[in-house]
Amino acid sequence: MINNLKQFGRLILILLILIILPTTTYFVMESSGNSIISPSKEKVVYDLPYPGILPDHPLYFLKIIRDRVNEFLIRDDLKKAQTYLVYSDKRVSMALALAKKGKNQAAISSFSKGEKYFEKIPALLKKSKNQGNQAPSSFLEVLKLANAKHQEIIGELIKTMPEGFQNQLNQLLELNLKIKKELETLP
Repeated sequence: MINNLKQFGRLILILLILIILPTTTYFVMESSGNSIISPSKEKVVYDLPYPGILPDHPLYFLKIIRDRVNEFLIRDDLKKAQTYLVYSDKRVSMALALAKKGKNQAAISSFSKGEKYFEKIPALLKKSKNQGNQAPSSFLEVLKLANAKHQEIIGELIKTMPEGFQNQLNQLLELNLKIKKELETLP
């Protein structure tokens, strides 16, 4: 009797799976096939890292010391370029967080420092190539995406920050475009 109930339960389970699974798959495929994506404004798909401690935190100086020691200890140019990319992205992320807090001057300062880190990357990659260590093409694509994301964020800040900061933001945009041109010359 118990064996018959187990077999009956298994049969019901198999029938449910055979009936529900194909219909679910059909409806999922049907709903995804009809969707039309027409973005009015394309956003750059690049995630910035978590900013960590912001410059207005009392222990921020420890983060600066750690970053400088880490920068000094890295001798491989490719690894240093990757580290500079992380530092740059973190500074941009900090700038966004500070701008949301209303600390506009600190936000621009952080963004500027981030772009200055980014500005060092093309020279490091050229030096690395001259030494026979070519950067992977995937890293170059990440750099171009990061640069585009930084440019997008500068555009957002230009729209949201008060008029008094427009000149500084335009200088950041010029630096970003200069870096973009340098990245395009890399093989």
